[in-house]
Formats: sequence, C-alpha cells, structure tokens
Amino acid sequence: MILVHPLLVRLTHWVNAIAMVCMVMSGWGIYDATPLFGFSFPRWATLGGWLGGSIAWHLAAMWLLVGNGLIYIGYGLISRHFQRSFLPLRPMDIWGDFIAALRFRLAHKTGVYNSVQRLLYIAVLLLGVMAVATGLMLWKPVQFQTLAGLVGGYEVARRLHFVAMSGIVGFTVVHLALVMLVPRTLPSMITGRAREHASETAS
Repeated sequence: MILVHPLLVRLTHWVNAIAMVCMVMSGWGIYDATPLFGFSFPRWATLGGWLGGSIAWHLAAMWLLVGNGLIYIGYGLISRHFQRSFLPLRPMDIWGDFIAALRFRLAHKTGVYNSVQRLLYIAVLLLGVMAVATGLMLWKPVQFQTLAGLVGGYEVARRLHFVAMSGIVGFTVVHLALVMLVPRTLPSMITGRAREHASETAS
C-alpha cells in the first residue's frame, strides 16, 4: 500500500465538497430571484427556501469555502503538493492524454495525475478564485466597485460569476464520471492509501 492522499488533502477535499454543494444550491436560489437568462432552476435544486435564506446559506458556505481553500492552498505551496501533483503541464502531453481518453485507452497510475487531470484541477482552482472575486463584487458592490470596474461593471461580474459556477459544476460532473469509470480511486480519498496495480509495480 502506498500513500496517495495526505490527511490534510483528504480533509480539505471533503470539506470543499460540502461547501461547494451548499454554495451552488444556494446560488441557484439567489439566481432564481432575478434570473440572468430565460430559465430558472427547480426549487428542489435550491437551498434556503427564499432569497434571504439562500443568501444566508451562500455567505455561510462562502466563509467555509474560503477558509478551507486558504488552508489547502497554503499546504499545497509549502509542501510542494501543487508542484508534485500538477506539474509539469505540457500542451503535447495534454493532447496525447486527451486523445487516449477519447479512445478509452488512458493509462492510470496510482497516485499520479495524467495531464488532462492536471489541467482540470488547475482550471477549477482558477475558477474558484474567479467565483470568490466576482462574488465579493456582487456582495459588496460599493466597497469593490473599483474591482468590478476592471471587469466591466456589476452586470458583467454577475455573468462572470455564473460562468465560474457553471465551470465548477462542469468539473464536478466530469470528476464524478471519472470516479465511476475508475472506482478504485475513491477509497484512497477516504483512507489515503491505495494498493499498486500489478502492471504498475512491474513497469
């Protein structure tokens, strides 16, 4: 058995999962109060029951998400977890792994992310930063009006916030699909350890 995910990575992963579910569902409740586009989310998919309740849930989950994210980012930088797990990231490697994934021939080595996974993890981290930044502009439009001005104003910030949310939800769907395709990756996110495959140890 080898260590795949350190304890702090596992804890922040599951806290982040809870916070993101609360953020997305409460965010959909806020969206439904003043929809940006010609659709609304079903009531069962929202959290809070009404606009004030959704805002309360959204802000509470935001502090949990930001605090948890700072812990994860701090750990990732200090322990060099980011460097080991997400780098190097080369265009040719990404393209090769993407084609292999489409052909269902993508190799999986225990404890090692392929280039497509690395790209997705970096992208979702950047989307998280974008969601928090635009969220602050929407929450405190007067205090962050200069920042909002840099992106084109309040209404543009609303749309960017929606784009960031959509990207995070899309990442989550892909992430869950990959877990279902390779279910042996799930226990290691709970226990932290995994057994090396015979083909991996022999190579």
